[in-house]
Amino acid sequence: MKRVIITGSKETMSVKILEKKVTETGASCVFVPCSIKDLNTKLEYADLIVLYVEEGGIPGDDVLQFLSDKATDHGKHMIVIGGPSDLVYISQKVHKERIYKSFGRPVDNKEFVSTIRELFDKVSSGEFKKTLLIVDDDPGYLGLVREWLKDKYNITGAASGMQAIKWLGKNKADLILLDYEMPVTSGPQMFEMLKSDEETKDIPIIFLTGKSDRESVLAVLALKPEGYFLKNIKKAELIERLDEFFVLKGAKK
Repeated sequence: MKRVIITGSKETMSVKILEKKVTETGASCVFVPCSIKDLNTKLEYADLIVLYVEEGGIPGDDVLQFLSDKATDHGKHMIVIGGPSDLVYISQKVHKERIYKSFGRPVDNKEFVSTIRELFDKVSSGEFKKTLLIVDDDPGYLGLVREWLKDKYNITGAASGMQAIKWLGKNKADLILLDYEMPVTSGPQMFEMLKSDEETKDIPIIFLTGKSDRESVLAVLALKPEGYFLKNIKKAELIERLDEFFVLKGAKK
């Protein structure tokens, strides 16, 4: 069951009506006072955060920053409800990728329910997952990393640089994990090709390498990729570092 948190200055009758409407989507819903202390232990377990701003009740900047950071860290979406000036102000304080939709007061309940259903359908279909292209000539390693990451990311594998370029001609990737040591078209050659093409130059690239000696690492970093992962990296560390990458990338926007 999907879990929704509605947060605001107080649980008014308007909020209670929204709680009832949320349950019509099949999700559970709880009200949490809009303070860092109250939200801190709740946000991680919510599938959606609804911020309801009463007239004159806009949260402080510290709370909005907390909501933005937590939503970004955990990949949560928000629906924001408030007056025109409230919505403008909040859009300046909360990361834009985290706000799925904004509503003015009073809320169109039918549209509100439809929006929640639409959002959950998109989440279920994987539409909001980042797309990773893994380029590696070792099918065993490619399959292993795909298995590790498939629940959190949309994963596409390519066994060669040319295969990757062909795929990128029709698709988009949020990040490329590129094997540094590949036959025929090496990782560095592939890197230069991608960075010299207008269509792919802005896609971040992280190298995969089996060599950890200083000379090899310096050779990898000399190309100025987003970073590198050693191929003996464990699943938990790989997921953690990818999460950190996307959080930092989002924060720079």
